[in-house]
Amino acid sequence: MILITADSIKVDLVLNRLRDKSIGAICIFMGNVRDHSEFGNVSKLYYEAYTAMAKNKMAEIEKEVLAKWNIRKFVAIHRTGNLKVGETSVIVGVSSEHRKEAFTACKYAIDCIKSRVPIWKKEISQRGHKWVEGVSLVK
Repeated sequence: MILITADSIKVDLVLNRLRDKSIGAICIFMGNVRDHSEFGNVSKLYYEAYTAMAKNKMAEIEKEVLAKWNIRKFVAIHRTGNLKVGETSVIVGVSSEHRKEAFTACKYAIDCIKSRVPIWKKEISQRGHKWVEGVSLVK
């Protein structure tokens, strides 16, 4: 399941998508909006995405994960729009027979999403706002 959405992420729904009687491990990474950064205090974040390309890149990452590890199910959801402090901005979940491959695949997936998917983040505070620099899509 790959999703780019302005709606809040429901962790219980993600967990239910990952469940399977054949699995022994579920690993979920949740990225949440924190109240500070190098820029200072953060009151909210704004995420913008090139949605079609973002979905395609996330689907590529899913294919890579399924090819490299014995993963049964994969979920990746990223929010767009304005998010308050404490809200979940991204979630990646995998299920597998064993924990080692679940942990490794989950870490790989979130690292790839952060570096390859065209989603941009703006930090908003009382001092103003700042687009956060990420990894360039141009090599």
